Amino acid sequence: LKEENAILRSKINKLQILSETQADKMRKLEKKLEENKIKEEKEAQDLEAMVQHVEQNLQLMTKRAAKAENSAAKLRQENAQLQAELRNSRLEKEELRAGQAGLAAAKQNAEAALQQLLQVTASSRASIRQLLSGAESLQLVADLLKSIDRISEV
Repeated sequence: LKEENAILRSKINKLQILSETQADKMRKLEKKLEENKIKEEKEAQDLEAMVQHVEQNLQLMTKRAAKAENSAAKLRQENAQLQAELRNSRLEKEELRAGQAGLAAAKQNAEAALQQLLQVTASSRASIRQLLSGAESLQLVADLLKSIDRISEV
């Protein structure tokens, strides 16, 4: 019975040592589990912060994209206006060129008319001189005829 008691005590000691070892392992595992929980919570918080940061960046990018679209629309509208102004300017330029060509033709016509008027004026002066000379000659003939008529009466 003593022997059996000693064997049982030995087994109890071994079981106590085993129990303490397992309790140590259990404490270590619980501590590791707690550390892992803390680590996972921290990682979850970091991940949440990263998600929030990404969401903020996405919102900023969305705002920038909207601004860029608005700017692009304004630039397209301004470009269309400038294209219209350019077309109008080109049309005005062509009209001015056509007007200048017409003006040049009118100027040439006026110059030709002026030359013709000068020729007609010179010709008219010569004709007037001839008429005056002829009128003086006729006056002289008329005076002679009067004189002859008086002489013949006398």
